[in-house]
Amino acid sequence: MHFTRVQSSFKNSSNGKAFSFSSAFVFAVVPKYPNLGGHGLAFTLSTSSELPGAFPRQYLGLLNKTVDGKQQGGFREKELLGFGGFGKVYRGTLPNSDTPIAVKRFCHESRQGLREFSTEITSIGRLRHKNLVRLLGWSRRGGELLLVYDYMPNGSLDKYIFEKTKAILKWEQRFKIVKDVASGLLYLHEEWEQTVIHRDIKAGNVLLDSELNGRLGDFGLAKLYERGSNPITTKVVGTLGYMAPELTKTGKPTTSSDVFAFGALLLEVVCGRRPIEPKALPEELILVDWVWDKWKSGAILDVVDPRLKGEFDEIEAVLLLKLGLMCSNYVPKARPLMRKIVRYLEGESGIA
Repeated sequence: MHFTRVQSSFKNSSNGKAFSFSSAFVFAVVPKYPNLGGHGLAFTLSTSSELPGAFPRQYLGLLNKTVDGKQQGGFREKELLGFGGFGKVYRGTLPNSDTPIAVKRFCHESRQGLREFSTEITSIGRLRHKNLVRLLGWSRRGGELLLVYDYMPNGSLDKYIFEKTKAILKWEQRFKIVKDVASGLLYLHEEWEQTVIHRDIKAGNVLLDSELNGRLGDFGLAKLYERGSNPITTKVVGTLGYMAPELTKTGKPTTSSDVFAFGALLLEVVCGRRPIEPKALPEELILVDWVWDKWKSGAILDVVDPRLKGEFDEIEAVLLLKLGLMCSNYVPKARPLMRKIVRYLEGESGIA
């Protein structure tokens, strides 16, 4: 699957007017429930060695799918990379190049899918950090809603942690990946112009690039707030095992609820197990409870992924396990901020 450029205007169906885009176009921002009239693709590209010839604020025009030079109406299953939110993710290439990209195709009839499509455009489209999956553009053509991302050739972290058919990640790689994710989360929580709450942090949403650097992706459930404002009550969403317990009571996602999910991620990366393991023994069913019991009994290293065969740094393993338990505290105010977590991971501060 390839993509070609076709210069086009973008038609607003509400008033029938057509607006032309130029190289000064920054990014399309759609309302909460967008009326995506017309069809087209307009987005920016930062100057990058990965995208030869691209320049900042470049308009790439209308998005057409082509395979072997011929326009196609569908996606081939052999190009399917996986599933994300309310859509399938396919592999493709940028126009006039062999630069690979990932294309997420949403279900146009799904109200939740349309909402996630809108959220990703208005959130990740403006975020720029080395540990976040970059959104390159979007398109609505006919009955299709498409998002175009950087391609992550090594797939998602969960495949390496849970699937026996995948190569085993060495300890050094695991430790580096969790530091990458922490850096990306710090940017979302404290370093961008608004506070961004991801709301779906899990191994399946951590993507690995060609050098196995970790990048946080899938912002379909993200919420943006002005700094200092109080989050509003929303529908409880997320993945079982990663959702902070207070969400069922308050319905208010916070940076602290993101930290809870990050704690679950830390534990599963060290242990090689999901937060909830249905096939485990009763005492090992809930990962955080099992790790906590092992911690109290003085046998904390017994929980480290046996597939590592003992080849791991004990000090780093204990650090991640302690930090995972801290982040998984049932009391939100007892969880550390991402700023503090990054300091722990970088060795700039010690855990008592």
